[in-house]
Order: sequence, then C-alpha cells, then structure tokens
Amino acid sequence: MGHAAIRERRPGRKTNMISMTTKFATIAVAVLGLIGAGRCGAAEDELDAATKARIAEYDKGPTKIDVSAYPSGVQKNYDVFRQKCTLCHQLSRPINCDFALADEWSRYVKRMMHKPGSMISADQAKKIYSFLVYDSSIRKKAMLDAKLAKLTPEEKATAEGLIKAVRDESDQK
Repeated sequence: MGHAAIRERRPGRKTNMISMTTKFATIAVAVLGLIGAGRCGAAEDELDAATKARIAEYDKGPTKIDVSAYPSGVQKNYDVFRQKCTLCHQLSRPINCDFALADEWSRYVKRMMHKPGSMISADQAKKIYSFLVYDSSIRKKAMLDAKLAKLTPEEKATAEGLIKAVRDESDQK
C-alpha cells in the first residue's frame, strides 16, 4: 500500500509520511535502546553473594584514570572504553577489578561485547582490550607481576608476548 492509498483513506487530513516514519523510527530506536540497556545488568541478578560483594567493592573505587601520560592512541582507546563501558555499569568496575592479564581482559571484553544493549563493535572491543591491557601493564604493574609469577614458563611467555604486542602497537601511535 503506497502513501497515496493512505492519504485517500483519510480525506481532508494532511499527512506527512516522512515525518511520521521518522518519528516512529526515533521512538522504536529509543525503546529498543532502553530495553537493551536494561538487559546489560540483568546477568548480575544471577551472581553469587561473594561475586556481588566483590563487584560492589570495585564500584566504590576511583571512577576515572589519568591517561595524560599515555600515548595518544591509548588515550583515544580510553575514550572508547569510557563511552562504551558506562552504558551498562560504572567505570569504576573495570578500573578497580582484579584483572591484569591480557587473557582475562580478552574474556571480559568479549563477554561484555556480547551482552544485549552493549553496542560494542568488534573494532571498539579491540580498542577497549588494547587500552585495558596497556593500562594494566602500567597502573596495575604489581598485580600483573604477581599473576605472571604464578604462571608456567610457557604461559608466562605467552602472556608477556600479548602484553608486548599491545605495548608495541600503542607506542607506534
């Protein structure tokens, strides 16, 4: 049914179809965004008490990182991290959590990326991962070193290689 057919059914009524379509699309996007955003935290209801308590502690910590001394590419990645991660939770959660190894961040970012409402693209996920690995190698150095010390020599070499790759790429930007 075309626009003319709709207008013929309602004689004497002027209808701007583009305007109505735009309004409908805007409302639909807003509703879907709210539904998606509400789902971001839904998985938290399924967590055990100890995990909820640990997350609550992370949420109480600092809510931002001074990245002014980081390379410009890392600073840009921080902006993506800050914008995307705050769609579903406080930024203090990933900033203060006990993740420091690249594989921990990889799992975390992938999990967040696939949550409904996160709206994290593959490119954005890579930037977030790169920021978190770089930041952990600086700001969480003692935690990172303690975790690396507990790995087998092969695991440690792999973990250090991932960190080095991120650091090398960050230094290029």
